[in-house]
Amino acid sequence: MDYEKIIRTLIDPIVEEPKSVLIRIDEDSNGKDVNILVAAEKEDTARLIGRYGVVANSLREIISVAGRSEDRRIFLRFESFDDEKED
Repeated sequence: MDYEKIIRTLIDPIVEEPKSVLIRIDEDSNGKDVNILVAAEKEDTARLIGRYGVVANSLREIISVAGRSEDRRIFLRFESFDDEKED
C-alpha cells in the first residue's frame, strides 16, 4: 500500500506549503511495523497537530485503518524544520 500517497492526500489541503512537506517511511525488519515521519515548516506542523492534538490523532486513526488491512501497525510522528536555532 502506498502510505505516502494516502498521507499526502490527507495533509495537502491542511498545510500552507505542501511542497515543503517531507514524508519518510521506515519499515521494521519484522515487516509488521511501519514508522512514518512527517516533517514540515513550524506553522504547518502546528496545523497538522491541531489544537490538543485533534488533527494528529485523526490522521493517525485514518492511516492506522489503512495499515490494518495489511495486518500492519502504523506509527505516525510529526516534526518541524527549524532553520534557526534559538540560543
